[in-house]
Amino acid sequence: MHSNDWHYPTSIRAGAGRVKELADACRVTGIKRPLLITDSFLGSTDMIGSAVEDCRRQLGHCGLFDRVKGNPTGRNVAEGLEAYRTGDYDGVIAFGGGSALDAAKAVALMSGQHRPLWDFEDIGQNHLRADPHGIAPVIALPTTAGTGSEVGRASVITDEQAQVKRTILHIRMMPRIAILDATLTLDLPAHLTAATGADALTHCMEAWCSPVWHPMAEAVSVKGMQMIKTFLPRVVADGQDLEARQQMLVASSLGAAAFQRGLGGVHAIAQSLGALYDLHHGLLNAIVLPYVLEANRAALLTQMDNLGVYLRLPEPGFDGVMNWLLSLRDQIGIPHTLGEIGIDDREAQKVGMMAFADGCSHTNPVRHSAEVYAQIFSRAVKGF
Repeated sequence: MHSNDWHYPTSIRAGAGRVKELADACRVTGIKRPLLITDSFLGSTDMIGSAVEDCRRQLGHCGLFDRVKGNPTGRNVAEGLEAYRTGDYDGVIAFGGGSALDAAKAVALMSGQHRPLWDFEDIGQNHLRADPHGIAPVIALPTTAGTGSEVGRASVITDEQAQVKRTILHIRMMPRIAILDATLTLDLPAHLTAATGADALTHCMEAWCSPVWHPMAEAVSVKGMQMIKTFLPRVVADGQDLEARQQMLVASSLGAAAFQRGLGGVHAIAQSLGALYDLHHGLLNAIVLPYVLEANRAALLTQMDNLGVYLRLPEPGFDGVMNWLLSLRDQIGIPHTLGEIGIDDREAQKVGMMAFADGCSHTNPVRHSAEVYAQIFSRAVKGF
């Protein structure tokens, strides 16, 4: 008999214009003095300024920390934590793309802890080291449709000293409320819309391929891919398509809900490359995805037969799914090789070892060796 724990507790407010409910969401969550955490670019925008001013007007207090970088680091979290404690805040507003959301959730975790951040890496039972009462409540507002971090219980943070990305996890890091407002994503340029959307697709696809028993996540992953198949090409073609923007935000959240079932070799390689080269995570996932699927082919024949039916693809089976993915990448402008974005394979052995050691490799449908991961990486550099 199977056994597993399933967690989907985030309250979601979805719809255009619902950013206006941010102060109310704080009140519902019991937050009186929020710290809004975002990245350095968004911090100077009217969107963030309006949100901070609205919270100050309605709540009396709202701070701003806007020094999160893409691929957030342990230093970003430490600086955010210092701002949180110095300002005597009682909750976190995570506002931005996946990097800002991940950093904000890590700050919330650390707000009442006495151990260093890396002690809570998602290894074994490390999450039990955290004092659950010392984790601040989080409200999340994503400005990209990709990571789905607004409904996730983890943050991916770069350990700069070790040059690795570490997953920090605790169930109470999961935001209490997520506000999915498509108007917050309208200014995202087409190339980032494509890369983040492909990130959401990768989450759904790897969750679908995972061997872990989780029927809820399995079903959610299919719905996410159906939505992405319809709406990602639309929103890349027309960034002002509000319906497509809203549907992609929902699909992104579905992707993160789905990957409670596990991720796989795509993320194992992409996270390793992100730590080494500091490149966009979604873009790396989008490029690497077909190469990992091909390496997993023998274990995925039944899943891909079924997926082709669920997605109503014109060609059946594994090849039908692969051809759809490659066609979609062409349509939305995703490069087909890592070489096209300046990566060579001189570090293949190192990448292979890092990918093998990455926690996501544990739920890949095939337990590849470090040597095989190095070979997959080299193929992704040069192409099929």
